[in-house]
Amino acid sequence: MTSIKKRPDGVWRARYRDAAGKEHAKHFQRKVDAQRWLDEVTATIVTGTYADPRAGRRTFDAWWREWSSRQVWENTTQTAMDLTRRSVTFGDVPLKDIRPSHLEGWVKVMSSKGLAPTTVASRMNGVRAAFKAAIRDRLIVVDPSVGIALPRQRRREAAMTIPTPEQVGAILQASDPYRRPLVYLSAFAGLRLGEVTAVKADDVDFLRRRLHVARQVQRLKGGGLVERAPKYGSERDVYLPDAIVQMLAQHLEVFGTPQDGWLVMAGNSSGPLPPTTAHAWWTSTTRMAGVQDIRHHDLRHFFASGLIAAGCDVVTVQRALGHSSATVTLNTYSHLWPTAEDKTRAATAAMVSEAIPADAMRTVQA
Repeated sequence: MTSIKKRPDGVWRARYRDAAGKEHAKHFQRKVDAQRWLDEVTATIVTGTYADPRAGRRTFDAWWREWSSRQVWENTTQTAMDLTRRSVTFGDVPLKDIRPSHLEGWVKVMSSKGLAPTTVASRMNGVRAAFKAAIRDRLIVVDPSVGIALPRQRRREAAMTIPTPEQVGAILQASDPYRRPLVYLSAFAGLRLGEVTAVKADDVDFLRRRLHVARQVQRLKGGGLVERAPKYGSERDVYLPDAIVQMLAQHLEVFGTPQDGWLVMAGNSSGPLPPTTAHAWWTSTTRMAGVQDIRHHDLRHFFASGLIAAGCDVVTVQRALGHSSATVTLNTYSHLWPTAEDKTRAATAAMVSEAIPADAMRTVQA
């Protein structure tokens, strides 16, 4: 319902009620301006783009806290999103007043502090999620983060480090035998750090030569550890080669199976190996092996590259790594698959070898 009425002082008062029954009013010197305002508001209601002008008065920080309290996030995601909230430079600005320039200034500040382009992009994604939620709740109409230029990221193939077999061997040699399953199951089964520290002896099916990835271990923000489902719900079976099955069997034979069943034990205390302890072990081990630039996650790249080199298709690699979709696998490792040129050249070489005997190829005809 809308109306325009002239007040005794000559000012025109335009009014309307939104879907919730709230009345909104605005005053104009001319009736034509009042009518134009009502027409614009009516158009947004009809097209479904209406936003309550009062709702947008809350600050970005206030909205973030309200919105984030309803999200179901993993512990690591919660920590990352908290860092994002604290890093924004427009937290005290009302939602309706945030402009693209605010976002550009924030990106500039993060870049000036030396944050990696991937970190800047990740934080921008978090802020965009908050703006999209505000639009869904009709607090704002337009997402001010759309079109904001971000620092250029390195190409995946340039940024990715894939250890050589010799480097993986050096890490195994430098490792305390007690911790070697951390290398076995990362380099030859592709497990993430939180997954490999969460493996129990019963997860290994020695007869069928496969490992069931059933959980991951995460450190809580306030301290302590928690068991969760693998990342993206990627519970899966990974098929192990005979050599790794034998190594794991020998490990259990030498070191035994603790009462709580963890394959890589925490030490004197019960429970799984904390990721922080595993990270400290990795740092010291790679230093002794002379490959300190290799990260633990690079062993996962080593595993993926080996599968691809052996001719495994995208879906096979996706399932082995526990990616949420084949798209994620392709976005990460597409540069490792043979190109059309490689396949054409290999196919042609095979045809040549079948059609032309080797002796004939070596003979130069006059």
